[in-house]
Amino acid sequence: RLACAQPHIRGILAQKPLAMDYAAARATVEACEAAGKLLSVNQNMRFDQSMRVLKQILERGALGVPVLATIEMRAIPHWQPFLADYDRLTLLNMSIHHLDALRFLFGEAETIFTAARPDPRTEFAHQDGIVASTIRFASGVLAVSLEDVWSGPRSGDFDSDIYIKWRVEGTEGVAQGTIGWPDYPDGSPSTLRYASTRDTGGKWVQPTWDTMWFPDAFAGVMEQLQFAVREGDAPMLGGRDNLATMALIEAGYRSIATGCAVRPSEITG
Repeated sequence: RLACAQPHIRGILAQKPLAMDYAAARATVEACEAAGKLLSVNQNMRFDQSMRVLKQILERGALGVPVLATIEMRAIPHWQPFLADYDRLTLLNMSIHHLDALRFLFGEAETIFTAARPDPRTEFAHQDGIVASTIRFASGVLAVSLEDVWSGPRSGDFDSDIYIKWRVEGTEGVAQGTIGWPDYPDGSPSTLRYASTRDTGGKWVQPTWDTMWFPDAFAGVMEQLQFAVREGDAPMLGGRDNLATMALIEAGYRSIATGCAVRPSEITG
């Protein structure tokens, strides 16, 4: 609200999550729209290199009709101390990357079923430490997102095997890859390889790049807002679009509480 009141500010880049819940996120979006400020949300996984290339592969139909998608995270985030004061943890702060990326790839979700349990390593009280979500998309895609922030013991000389993997299966091909974030701060590029009966003769092809999600994806996040301000157009990572991601998160929390699948439309009304 303070930024909205400043006449010299034309665009606002907000950190994700945009708010602690859907209602507050919607109020933020509406405040920016009323003030005539372009609002963008830092959903930077959309600019991860493997996600951008996967989107291109899907758009040109190389995998045929998408059928099943999975994201499997077994890695340990650094929970900032202020998160101990809130009652929402992994789903809002980590799963949101994956659920937003799935929206980017496959469109809007029809239902989400989410289960969670506390993480043994996280010392402050919380409900959603380890999270597993099953999402049905209007496009027909079934997706599973797992955020295992425990991932086994990591003390002493225990060999680390942390990773984030993803896979998309279609009627005419398969794509799979990894996200380089768990290596941070040293870092490594994310990866992608795919095989397509249409594009590659069924053989695996693996493009490569030197850039990484951290920090290179953030250039895309900032550039898309600067471009939107210059052109007077909506940002690619616009606040209004992000409300659909926040509704999916809110539906996930309702699913945890009720033990039932929830439609995001129940949140948005």
